[in-house]
Amino acid sequence: MIRYSLVCHAGHGFESWFQDSAAYEKQAKRGLVACPLCGSEKVEKAVMAPQVKRTKRARAAEPVASEALPAAAPEAGTPVAFMSPQERELRGKLKELREHLIANAENVGRKFPEEARRMHYGEIEHRSIYGEASPDDAKALADEGIEFHPLPVLPDERN
Repeated sequence: MIRYSLVCHAGHGFESWFQDSAAYEKQAKRGLVACPLCGSEKVEKAVMAPQVKRTKRARAAEPVASEALPAAAPEAGTPVAFMSPQERELRGKLKELREHLIANAENVGRKFPEEARRMHYGEIEHRSIYGEASPDDAKALADEGIEFHPLPVLPDERN
């Protein structure tokens, strides 16, 4: 496996793993390598510093933490995934579904379990709602036979 530092035409940098350099070239040619921030498929390898495995002697010569120089601020890690056209289409449909549900239902926030129970037991009129429920609340609702579905969880829109 080889890790490449990549950059898109908009200047967004990210990393990804490939089986070998030929696998990268093949995926890039097919448009399967895309920037997780903007979705651009115009991606190139960035300049990388090689990782050299240190010997035990080199590790022993390293300063202890109290002697070490202040560390540079870590770069924000960005999860990376390469999606097929079918996966992109599915992700788009999930986004549409989530947006439709949110636009056409009432957000009851943390009162979701209470409101769902009241509707289930006929105390209030049925309506579309969404909100928050802890794992314990969700299990209790399911145990009571109250039908509900979690909203599709989507990765950050920049990915």
